[in-house]
Amino acid sequence: MKAIIAEKPSVGMDIARVVGATEKKDGYFTGNGYMVTWALGHLVSLALPGTYGYTKTAAEDLPMIPEPFRLVARQIKTAKGMATDIAAGKQLKIIDEVFSKCDSIIVATDAGREGELIFRWIYSYLGYTKPFQRLWISSLTDEAIREGMANLKKGSEYDSLYAAADSRAKADWLVGMNASRALAIASGSANSSIGRVQTPTLAMICARFKENRNFISTPYWQLHITLKQGDAHRQFVHTEDFKKKEDAETAYKRITSDSVAIINKVERKRAFQQAPLLYDLTALQKDCNIHYDLPADKTLSIAQTLYEKKLISYPRTGSRYISEDVMAHIPALLEKVTAMPEFSEYGLTLDCSDLNTRSVDATKVTDHHALIITGVAPEELTEAESVVYTMIAGRMLEAFSPPCEKERLLMECVCEGLDFRSQSAIIINPGWRGVFARNEDREKDEPEGNGGMAAFAEGEEIPVMGHGLAQKRTLPKPLYTDATLLGAMENCGKEVSDEQAREAVKDSGIGTPATRAAIITTLFKRDYIERSGKSIRPTEKGLYLYESVKEMMVADVELTGTWEKALAQIEGHTLDTDAFLLSIKGYARKVTEEILHLKFPEPSSHTFACPKCGTGSVVIKSKVAKCDNEGCGLLVFRKFLNKELTGQHLEQLLSSGSTKLIKGFKGKKGVSFDAAITFDEGFNLKLSFPKPQSGKGK
Repeated sequence: MKAIIAEKPSVGMDIARVVGATEKKDGYFTGNGYMVTWALGHLVSLALPGTYGYTKTAAEDLPMIPEPFRLVARQIKTAKGMATDIAAGKQLKIIDEVFSKCDSIIVATDAGREGELIFRWIYSYLGYTKPFQRLWISSLTDEAIREGMANLKKGSEYDSLYAAADSRAKADWLVGMNASRALAIASGSANSSIGRVQTPTLAMICARFKENRNFISTPYWQLHITLKQGDAHRQFVHTEDFKKKEDAETAYKRITSDSVAIINKVERKRAFQQAPLLYDLTALQKDCNIHYDLPADKTLSIAQTLYEKKLISYPRTGSRYISEDVMAHIPALLEKVTAMPEFSEYGLTLDCSDLNTRSVDATKVTDHHALIITGVAPEELTEAESVVYTMIAGRMLEAFSPPCEKERLLMECVCEGLDFRSQSAIIINPGWRGVFARNEDREKDEPEGNGGMAAFAEGEEIPVMGHGLAQKRTLPKPLYTDATLLGAMENCGKEVSDEQAREAVKDSGIGTPATRAAIITTLFKRDYIERSGKSIRPTEKGLYLYESVKEMMVADVELTGTWEKALAQIEGHTLDTDAFLLSIKGYARKVTEEILHLKFPEPSSHTFACPKCGTGSVVIKSKVAKCDNEGCGLLVFRKFLNKELTGQHLEQLLSSGSTKLIKGFKGKKGVSFDAAITFDEGFNLKLSFPKPQSGKGK
C-alpha cells in the first residue's frame, strides 16, 4: 500500500479519483493500492517562545535562540491563550494512521518551497523515516497527474528546497520573535511587530511617503514652435528646458512672425517593440492592480482558485519562461485562447506556424514554468476569476505574437539660433499590441498629445506659424501602489547605491513571488499602512515605527535582499544552512540589542475633565484612558474595532465628545469605511458616520 499526501482536500480528492482510490473514509480515500490523504495547509509549525520556557516578555531573556527548534501542531489564539487547533490535531492523527499502514509515501503537496515545507514538517513531527517520492507537476489536470505519477521523482532531489524553506522559517522566527519582543519592552506597547521582510518593506513605503511629502516642486519652461505644411503641422520642442523664467522669455522673444526654421536632420528608423514575456506571479499581480485595481493578495487567491479548478498552471512561480517540451503544447492552447470571444478577432491574424519564441528558454525556468492556461474549458467563473483568467490567456497571445513594428521619425531644426526637435512614431503592424490595444503599452516615442503629422525634408526652410512657452513643474516620485510596491520588492537591489552591495543583490529582491502579497497584507493588518485610492501610505503608527528603526539593521533593504539570495543559494546547493542560520543568529542578537536601547517618549499623561462624571480627571495612558474617580468607571481602550486610537484621537474624544473622521475601519465582510468615534448615552464608544452632502436642486 502506498500513501499519497496532498496539500488540500480538494487536490487530494482529484488525485484519489485519478489513481482509483474511490472508497471514502474520514480524512482520506483508499483503493487500488493507494491511501490518499491531505494536509490543511500548515498543520505543523515552529513552537512559540513559551514552549522553550520564555513565558514573559523580559529583556534578560533576549535574544531567544532555540537549540534545537521544536515542531508543534498548529496553534490558534483563544481566550485562554494559544492552544492546538482541533482540526489540525485531528487531521494529523489521520495522516499518522495512513502513513502507518503504508510501505512508502508519495508527496503531492504543492510543488514549491512552502509545499515541500508543509510535508517535511508533518513527516518529521510524526517521526517517520519511511521512503518517499515526489509528485512534481505544474498543473492539476488529470493528464498532468497521470504523467506525474508515471514519472515520480526521488524525494531526496528536493532536500535543498526543504532546507531553504526550513531556513527561511527559522530566520523569520529568530528575527520576528526577538525584535517584536524587544520593541514591546522598549515602547511599552505589545501591539507591534517587526519582521525580517515586513520591516524593510515598511521602510520603503515610509521613505517614499516622506520623500513625496517633502518634495519641493520647482518650475521650468519649455519653448516650442509650430511648422506648417499644407493642411498638416508639426510641433518642435527646444532641446533644453529653461530653469529660469527670464532666460525662457528672452528665448521666446527671439522668435517672431518672420522667423524661419531650417530643417537640419531627418532620420527614419524601423523599430520593434518586443512582445512581453509570459506572466510569473509578480508580473500578474502588478498588471491586475494596474488594470483592475486588484490588490496583490486578492490576485494570488484568485490564481490559486483557478489552479485548483485545473484552469491554469502552478501560480506561485517566479519564472516567466517555458521549456521546449511545454512549447510543443502552445499552438493547441492558443487555439483555445483565440476561441474566447475577447480574442476571436485577433486570432484571425495570428500565424501559429510562426510563433514568437522569446519566452522559450529552459535555462531560465526555475521550479515551475511561467503561468499558462491548461486548455480545460472554464465554467461558472466569478467576475474576478474571469478577469484573472482572461489576463493570463491574453498574455499568452501577446507573448507568442510578433513584435509591434513601428517607424520612428526624428526631425531637428534651427530657428533664430535655437535648436528644436520632434520625435514621433507610427505603427506599421501592431503585432502583440493588437491583443488588448491598451494605451498603457505606448512607448515614449508615441506622444498622446496633438504634435502634428507633417513631415519635412532635410534642408527645407519653413516659416514659423506659431510658438509658445509652457511652464511646467518637477514632480515627486508617486506614492507606491500594489503594483509599484511589488516591483520595488522584486527589484530592490537595482536601486542600491553602493556598487558592491548592488552587485550582491542584483538578481534578488525581498520576499518571494509567493510571499510578497502576504507581507503587504501583514502590514495592513498591523495598521502600519493604509490605502488612499490606489496609493499605499503609512499610518501614524507605521511612521512612528519607521522613525524609530530606520537606521537599524532590521530596516535594511540591502541586507534582507542578500538573505533572499542566500536562500536561493541553499536551494542551489551552494550554501550551507548552518552558515546561513549562524549569520541570522548573530543578526538577531545585534537587532535585539539595538531595539532595546531605543528611547521612546513617555506615554502622554495629559489629563482631561471627565465628560461622564464631571468631577474626576481622565488620564491618557499607553493602552487606556481612565477616569481617576473610582465611582465613575469611565474606561476607553485604545483599540476599537481594527483601529488603534492615537493620543490625538483620544484628546479629541475627551475634549469635544467626538474624534475627527478616521479612515480605514473594516466591516464584517472586510469592506473599508470611514467614521468618527463618539460616546453613546452610557459613555461607551460608538461609530458616527458623516452625513451625506446634499447638492442644490435636490
